[in-house]
Amino acid sequence: MVSALVVSPGFKIGRMLFLLSLLTAVFAAIEVVVTSAFGCSADELAIRKIISEEVTAWNSSDAAAYSKHFAPEGTFTNIYGMVFEGHDAFKKRHAETFATFFKGSVRRETVRHIRFVTRDVAIVEVDTEVTGFGKIPSGVTIQSDGVLRTRLQQVFVKYGGEWWIEAYHNVDVKVCC
Repeated sequence: MVSALVVSPGFKIGRMLFLLSLLTAVFAAIEVVVTSAFGCSADELAIRKIISEEVTAWNSSDAAAYSKHFAPEGTFTNIYGMVFEGHDAFKKRHAETFATFFKGSVRRETVRHIRFVTRDVAIVEVDTEVTGFGKIPSGVTIQSDGVLRTRLQQVFVKYGGEWWIEAYHNVDVKVCC
């Protein structure tokens, strides 16, 4: 025989509040463990996630996704030294390159350094490698192994709890010595 436990509505609400508090504590503990395990703050993890999303978007030739975190008034200098201002220009330029010489290319990014200059501003230095591209316009160095290597510097600014790319400056890496 199964008997049902009848409880008052107040008990159910109290139990739900207890479970909610317990879940909040568990998630906070998980964040501390993850932060400790990776040596990263929650903000650094959020920025690293954006970088990862950039790579996924590039490798899908998805200009909209690639520009998702680019600020409305952000500035962009590409590997040719061309300067663009604003989110729409950033998105348009990447749509153009994804449709032409970077069509079907594969990009890898390695974060070299994330430096928080304030709680809400971070300078991010990234090494990139691009393979599988078409004929690149002159003026850019392609390494002897056929890989385009660049150094990307992005300035992230946090607004309302969200990280945005305010400056994006990319240069091709020259072979030294």
